Amino acid sequence: MASNEQPRAGQRGFGVAGALALPSVAVLARATEDAGYHTFWVNDTPNGDGLAALRVAADVTSTIRLGVGVIPLDRQPAEFVAQRVIELELPQDRLSLGIGSGQPKGGVERVREGCRTLEQALSAQVVVGALGPRMCAVAGEAADGVLLNWIIPDYVAPSVAIVEAAAQRAGRPQPVMMGYVRTVYGPSSREVFAQEAARYASYPAYAANFSRMGSPAEETGVVGETPAEIQAGLAAFTPLLDETVVRAIVGEETDAAYLALLDAAAPLA
Repeated sequence: MASNEQPRAGQRGFGVAGALALPSVAVLARATEDAGYHTFWVNDTPNGDGLAALRVAADVTSTIRLGVGVIPLDRQPAEFVAQRVIELELPQDRLSLGIGSGQPKGGVERVREGCRTLEQALSAQVVVGALGPRMCAVAGEAADGVLLNWIIPDYVAPSVAIVEAAAQRAGRPQPVMMGYVRTVYGPSSREVFAQEAARYASYPAYAANFSRMGSPAEETGVVGETPAEIQAGLAAFTPLLDETVVRAIVGEETDAAYLALLDAAAPLA
């Protein structure tokens, strides 16, 4: 439980890969809003423009929040990110703009300064993607929210406590606590997740994260064969986070596969 020992809002988001074809982004964004999710997320990769995908999502939705998680600032400086948000005319009143360090060297200060730049340039919610204690502290002292990543339920509360303490020291409002939870559902999805987990575990910063938690990468995911199993796995995060983002892992990149997971993980009435 978080340091205030009170259950959190327990909202649910749905997230897809930034490299997903834009027509599929449109289908899934609309379905995510219709299913009652709080936020539709895309990530940002060298071959997947998260902000461009959110422009497509904005065109087919009207109320759901839109999130990008996260843009690495070593690849796209904060000034450039702010300029693109404005040029794309993204709806800042419902935008969660996730940023991360990218390369570890200089990452803490890069993100801290990036938060300040974006806060001055935009009205959108600025969210820091965080693995370890130092980036959690930056999220608390400089951002509107934190997006925890590759995390197990038992490690949420210690991370949240760091964010809250840093916000209190900085005299800032309590940030929104969110988490990307890889959710694995459908034929061949376990194999896809195993490959992704192995890839991330090979990166030193992520390997340090898994070592710190005492859990391998594959134990951070919610894996299920039925909607009931998916809901049970996500329920472990619900009271700990303001928003649990269902980061969709499917066996094949089809609308049908994503929609099946979207339905299986949908917020319960």
